[in-house]
This record gives sequence, structure tokens and C-alpha cells, in this order.
Amino acid sequence: MDHIDWANLPFGYQKTNYNVRSYYREGEWGKIEVSDSEFVSIHMAATGLHYGQQAFEGLKAYMGKDGKVRLFRWDENAKRMQDSANGIMMAVPPMELFKEAVLKAVRMNAEFIPPHGTGAALYIRPLLFGSGPRVGVKPADEFLFMVFVTPVGAYFKEGFNPVSIMVSRDYDRAAPKGTGRYKVGGNYAASLTIGEIAHKEGYASVLFLDAREKKYIDEAGPANFFAIKGNTYITPLSESILPSITNKSLMVLAEDMGMKVERRKVALEELSEFDEVGACGTAAVISPIRRIADPEMGTEWNYCLDGKAGAKSTQLYQRLLDIQYGDAEDKFGWTTVVDF
Repeated sequence: MDHIDWANLPFGYQKTNYNVRSYYREGEWGKIEVSDSEFVSIHMAATGLHYGQQAFEGLKAYMGKDGKVRLFRWDENAKRMQDSANGIMMAVPPMELFKEAVLKAVRMNAEFIPPHGTGAALYIRPLLFGSGPRVGVKPADEFLFMVFVTPVGAYFKEGFNPVSIMVSRDYDRAAPKGTGRYKVGGNYAASLTIGEIAHKEGYASVLFLDAREKKYIDEAGPANFFAIKGNTYITPLSESILPSITNKSLMVLAEDMGMKVERRKVALEELSEFDEVGACGTAAVISPIRRIADPEMGTEWNYCLDGKAGAKSTQLYQRLLDIQYGDAEDKFGWTTVVDF
């Protein structure tokens, strides 16, 4: 793939050779099919188009310096997709189907796996939606599960350099007792308007507050929020936050580094007490935050005063990357080597 500038890849879609698909019909999942088409034939009354029966996942395949390709915690992505499917009444893809589809998609597009040392990876997108037709509001009886891949660079153009984000008071990402804890498209659709407003104002992302009281931190745009205070790793606990696999991993690494971990409600006012703050997720891994502005209240909080990410955020980021790329021992059993 000589035409690809691996070191300067954006985080975006690029066509690859194949994707894989499995249909749920008459109460059972069919065999995995391979397609070289980027398009899906879908009924105009499909519930995925009308009633939001749709969920997706995101994970990556990493090329190690030893030439081995590794998946990071694919089983956690499979479990989360199962939770999403149960949450909005879709057929649940079995773990083995999920694994087989992901492995096949990676193997069939091996030439698109970025070389080690470029900072890029092969992004894997499993997708599930209601393909059966309904006009009344009720679950479909047919579903399509598919996996496609694309090589990507950093999610934020700043990479691991600190970014500025803006507090959202007029827009909510998800309601309490709603779908916030599931990885479904509606949550992202709800974030688009304020996200575009923030980008036009020069911010990389948005910090959402809890929808009920507007007192507590929820998510940081498309990622989980975390903070460092002394030797403590703090991340919000909320029924409307997506359980980030990256955040789960960072909590384990923080404890392994001798840090205390707190998962609890985090009041907005606590931002003045933190030493480091950041956003974390599969796409960005960690995006350190240098400034959080609350335009409506005329308040802002500043970090990374030397222009660099904090020491503990940097250490956590590097430890996680080293495991993902196979540069460090995977003592937690998080990676799966792909056989070709």
C-alpha cells in the first residue's frame, strides 16, 4: 500500500477490500458472508432506519514491532454490543460470531494494517441494526450484523497534545434511565449540534453534564472523562455514561501503578482541584485536556500550563499503548494475536 501516508492518516473512512456480514432470520444467525461492496441493500421500512434499532462498536488491530498483529480486548467489545442489543431489543450476536467476523475482516484486509511505529492502527467497526420492516413501533424480526475495517490515525488532530473543550449546558447527550450506557447511534446524533457549535468556537470537543441536575460531569464528547488528583485516578459514575473499555483498562493500569481509583459522581466544581484531566476511548486512547471553558457561566479551568500532558496521564497512555502494540508484557491477558 505504497500510496498510503501511514504517518499522516486522518481518523476517517478509507475503502478496504472486504467486509463481512451475517443475517439473523427466522430466529437464528446465518453463516458469515464476505462482500467487496461498500453498500447494503436495506428495506425502506427497516427498524434501523425508523426506530433507532442500531448499535455499533469500535476496536483496533495493532501491528507490533515483532510483526504480530494484536486485537485489544475484543471480548469486552462483544459483551458491550450484546448489552446494547439487549437494551434496545435486537437479536444478540454470539461471542463466537463476533470474534469470527472480526478476525475474518482483519485477515482479509491485512494489507491495510499500518506498520509499527507510524502511530496508526486498523480500526474495526462492528455494526448491528434492525433490517426487518416495521411501520408500527416494535422490534424487528430480522437483523444484520457486519464488520468493516479502515486504517486510521489519531482521532483528534492534536494527537496526544492537550486540547480545549467546552461545557455543554443547553444540550444533553442522553437522559437518565435512557440509552446513554449503550453504544447506539441516537446518543451520537444527540451530540452533533453542540459538537459542531464547539468546533466552530475552536474547541476539540464538549463536556456533557448530567441531564437531571446539571451539576455532575458525564461524558467528554465521544469519550469518557477522567481526572488525576495527587495519586488518585477519578472518573465519573453515571447511569448515562457509556462503559469505555479504554477507561476500564486505565483504571486497572492506575491501580497497578500504585494509584487509588475512584469511580463516583464528579461535581463540575471539582475541576479546580484536579492536577490533570483528560478524555479516553478507543479512538483517541487518551486526549489530555489543557482547558475547560464554561462560556455560559464565564468560568474556565486550565491545566498543562507548560503545554505538555501531565506526567501520570503520559505514563498511563504509554503503558496502554505498549500493551496494545506488543511493546510490553501483557500480564492482564488483554491482547489476542491474529493468526494469518
